[in-house]
Amino acid sequence: MLRARRLCYDAGTMNALLDKPSLVGLGRGELAQVFARLDVPEKARAMRVAQLWNWLYARGATAFDQMTVLSKDLRAQLGEHYCLARPDIVSEQVSADGTRKWLLRLAPAAPGAGGPEVETVYIPEETRGTLCISSQVGCTLNCSFCHTGTQPLVRNLTPGEIVGQIMVARDRIGDWPGAEADDPRGLPESERKITNIVLMGMGEPLYNFEHVRDAMGIASASDGLAFSKRRITLSTSGVVPEIPRWGAEANTMLAISLHGVRDELRNELVPINRKWPIAELLEACRQYPSLSNAKRITFEYVMLKGVNDSIAEAKDLVRLLKGIPAKINLIPFNPWPGAPYECSDWEQIETFAEVVNRAGYASPVRSPRGRDIMAACGQLKSASLKQRARVAATAK
Repeated sequence: MLRARRLCYDAGTMNALLDKPSLVGLGRGELAQVFARLDVPEKARAMRVAQLWNWLYARGATAFDQMTVLSKDLRAQLGEHYCLARPDIVSEQVSADGTRKWLLRLAPAAPGAGGPEVETVYIPEETRGTLCISSQVGCTLNCSFCHTGTQPLVRNLTPGEIVGQIMVARDRIGDWPGAEADDPRGLPESERKITNIVLMGMGEPLYNFEHVRDAMGIASASDGLAFSKRRITLSTSGVVPEIPRWGAEANTMLAISLHGVRDELRNELVPINRKWPIAELLEACRQYPSLSNAKRITFEYVMLKGVNDSIAEAKDLVRLLKGIPAKINLIPFNPWPGAPYECSDWEQIETFAEVVNRAGYASPVRSPRGRDIMAACGQLKSASLKQRARVAATAK
């Protein structure tokens, strides 16, 4: 019986891996190029790609020696030039409610440098589990209610670093075929422990469009990580020109970080609104490919006491979304050090939800998860000020 594997590389190991690029995050075409560089005959490459793909993404191999379907010589060649490294786990925290947060260190930009860090969160429920992954180190959007927004952007994540978050999580909770978790506390009863992927971690995913698209292509491959596109949700603060493009090229579920019904307020809460105001954002939503009652857009609305939680604003929200197949996800504000807001009173949240429900919209109130380990929505943050300085220093 396989057990969940923890991949923790020290700085020396990670620096050594700089000369051996990881195959994690490579698509089929790139894997074919790997075999071409190893002088595998062209007529055999498609078969070798299929074999490597299966071991990498369906079985979660962490070493080429596990890939017994490949010849010993070919495994040795792969190991000489490549590795299967995921991001390094710096720390793992488990909340009282079972939520898990990993601080992950990425490969350094140069030998001797420290790699940047991101956070990934796993939220287990009774019969499902949701993995919240990051797309950037830091963020450029400066949303005033979001802890991540208080730190600057360091850089975009590569497809391998995005896919790697999924693979690290599956390693840790034993979510590969035949694997077991080292720590099974709070894991769902379902056969698959991670059933849903949400791009709601650090960063604005549509500002890293190509890398996120390619990573989700791997995540949704039926013969690999095998997540249905209906179980992958991209959340955007409103990069309007990229919304229809995402629907056309990736076709996952879509969530909009809305939080305000008037441009004046949303300009403050979500500053990108100054570039693409609410009317333009909602028009892009109406044009989202495959939009239907079976494939609704989720509008996220954080409940801020005395700021956006009035009954009048609930009614305005309903009017704004008229004609858009949608559900409205009400999010109690999750506090963080120095936050300028308070969470709305629970009675006010319920009254707000009732107005939205009466208008025919599903409006679940998201139960706060992982607050005690700063893993709840809007609380993710890593030490990116220092990271950005390190990246700048190594670039000189």
